[in-house]
Amino acid sequence: MPQKRPNLLLITTDQQRGDCLGCAGHPVLETPYLDELAEAGTYLPHAYTSVPSCTPARAGIITGMDQWNHGRLTMTGNDALEYPATLPGELANVGYHTQLIGKAHHAPQRRLYGFHHMVLDESGRRDPGFYSDYHRYFDRNKEGAYGYRDHSIDWNSWMARPSHLPEHLHPTYWTASEGIDFIERRDPTKPFFLWLSFARPHSPYDPPQTYWDMYNDHPDIPEPYIGQWAAEFDRPVAGTNAPRTRRSARETHRGRAGYYGNITFIDHQIGRLLYEFNRLDPQALRDTLVVFTSDHGDMMGDHHHWRKTYAYEGSARIPFIVRYPTSWDMPRGQTVEAPVELRDIMPTMLDAAGVDIPDSVDGQSLLPLARGQRDNWRTFVQGEHTSCYTHEHGMQYVTDGKEKYIWFHHTGEEQFFDLVSDPGECHNLAVNSDQQTRIDRWRQRLAQINEERGDPRGQNGALVAQPDGALALSPNYNRWKARAEDVERAWRG
Repeated sequence: MPQKRPNLLLITTDQQRGDCLGCAGHPVLETPYLDELAEAGTYLPHAYTSVPSCTPARAGIITGMDQWNHGRLTMTGNDALEYPATLPGELANVGYHTQLIGKAHHAPQRRLYGFHHMVLDESGRRDPGFYSDYHRYFDRNKEGAYGYRDHSIDWNSWMARPSHLPEHLHPTYWTASEGIDFIERRDPTKPFFLWLSFARPHSPYDPPQTYWDMYNDHPDIPEPYIGQWAAEFDRPVAGTNAPRTRRSARETHRGRAGYYGNITFIDHQIGRLLYEFNRLDPQALRDTLVVFTSDHGDMMGDHHHWRKTYAYEGSARIPFIVRYPTSWDMPRGQTVEAPVELRDIMPTMLDAAGVDIPDSVDGQSLLPLARGQRDNWRTFVQGEHTSCYTHEHGMQYVTDGKEKYIWFHHTGEEQFFDLVSDPGECHNLAVNSDQQTRIDRWRQRLAQINEERGDPRGQNGALVAQPDGALALSPNYNRWKARAEDVERAWRG
């Protein structure tokens, strides 16, 4: 590895499915700049998020911990936490200039967690006393008496339409512009770590008109997968934010058109940022490690499900690309079929920077894996979400990207899918007697994880359902909360 520390650019989207990349073989979606990054590095098709919702997924990114150790097992917990180590904190300690732009979803919203500075777009989150930097920009630059949300579509809606805003006022454009501004104004004597965090394609599905038009009349937009097991959800629910509802073919088509338009708009803005980076400092761009991923996916009508939190591929599987500095002797244009997770970002970037990886980190550096050193790599990823909008659908899952076992920990019900023959998870093999040997292997793996971490869902080598409720936070959450309180008391004297 070169002695010079590389710049580190982490680009994330919010709620982008793992199949929504051109290089993933999507039949319609155009992502030319992301495909270009993949061709210059490594594409990882079996990437997952261990807790498929915003805040817990992002906790895994900044700490490198699994969900039990960072504490969040679902979308809950708004306390300030003092983790043993964070990615921006470790990099700042060795001289990196660290910056976050876009959506952080931290608690409190301005807590730095090791960053030198943050410029935030928190979408609809306007907690008391918080006014996001994007909304300051919007209110200062709008050219008429209109608001950000005048198109009426809510933050978790299945509805879609083109944005009513000029393109330069869209949050996607703003995020890329702020990234370019950082590259222009960063400390030139230091390497940098920039987390560029787009708040789309998360709903509202509202791309600018140009990007809406790319897909709205496209005849080949894929229809959603509808499993044999999904009959109970095959009914319309009037709620415009309903997480499970059968929508008409036209409504689903519009939702996907808006979602795809948001993704291509992001892709083009990533291209704009890379162009300006190359114009401003081509050598610095050549010296930059780029990681692209998302915090979780979006069901987009698969099995009459919308949004996230589920174990299914649309929700739990994420895109993942690593592009190396040009001077590094690394394989290029390769696809590595190993199960990876968001916790692997921190050790990968610290490894690239030549920084010791803290003992608190559970993830693994992807760099040896990309060089073909796979002997010590994990064989599967384990994930969960304590409640998936309803109590009875709270789940845990285990997968290697080829098979997936889902256990609903409140009811004890199971699903098992062969992802090679059934990538859309339409056929639940848990009801097949001839699959029980395969399924039992996954049951035992999940039970062992629970038992070893002290989770009551695993006892004496078996899974134990929790009809009265499962843990939403692990004991470690209160541990990091207490540390934060101690730090604040010491600061206040």
